[in-house]
Amino acid sequence: MTESLIQARNVGKTLGHGAGRVQALKHIDLSLGGGLTLLMGPSGSGKTTLLSILGGMLTPSEGTVQICGRSTDGADAETLAEIRRRHIGFVFQTFHLFPTLTAAENVQLALDVRGERGAMARARTREVMTKVDLAHKCDAFPRQLSGGEQQRVATARAIVAEPAAILADEPTAALDGANGQAIMALLAAIAREPDRAVLVVTHDARLTGFADQVLRIEDGTLLPEAAASSNVYRIRGSA
Repeated sequence: MTESLIQARNVGKTLGHGAGRVQALKHIDLSLGGGLTLLMGPSGSGKTTLLSILGGMLTPSEGTVQICGRSTDGADAETLAEIRRRHIGFVFQTFHLFPTLTAAENVQLALDVRGERGAMARARTREVMTKVDLAHKCDAFPRQLSGGEQQRVATARAIVAEPAAILADEPTAALDGANGQAIMALLAAIAREPDRAVLVVTHDARLTGFADQVLRIEDGTLLPEAAASSNVYRIRGSA
C-alpha cells in the first residue's frame, strides 16, 4: 500500500432519534492507500454508511476523516462537494445514468461540473470510453446499452477526472456473473495505477480474488484483519 489517500480515525455514526436511534458505526479506524480494497459484511452492517462517510457524502457523528490530506471535520456542504469533485469518483449499483444523454455525454458530465469543457474534455472522454472498451458506444443512449455496458459507462464517468479514490457501492449486484467479473477486472486494473485507491463495498465473497485487501464489517464495527480474512474464500496472492 502507498501513502494513505483516505483516513478515518475513531469514526462513529448515529442515525435516527429517540427510540429509533441506531449506532451505525463504532470506532472505525481505516486507511486506504493504493490498490483495491473490498469492504464486506451482511446487510445492515454499516458498509454503505461507511463508504458514504469516506466519500464525504455523510459526516461522522464522531471522529475524523481526511481525504487526500483534507479534513472533512466542520466542512460545510459546499466544501464537501468540492472535495468530492476533486478527489473522489463514485460507482453505484444502479448506474445513475441520465437517460436523455448519450454514453459519452454522461461521462463528460463529470468534467463539466469541474469546469472542464471543450475539445480537451471531449478528447479525454473518448480516451476513457476506449479504456472501458466502449468507444463504439459513445453515441448510444443508456436504454440502448446492456447492464454491463451501463456499468462500464458509470465507471468511465467515475475515473474520467482522474480522482485519487474510486468508491464503488455493490457495483456488480445488478449484473450477471460474467459482467460482474468484467467490472471487477476493470476496477482492479484502475487500482493498479499509481496513487489510486479503489474501495468496493460488496457482500459477494466470489470477488475476493480481485482484492489486495479485504475488510469485514459487522454491526458497525470492523473486524480484526485475521477474523476478516477467515470469513472470505481467497485474497489475491493467497492459496
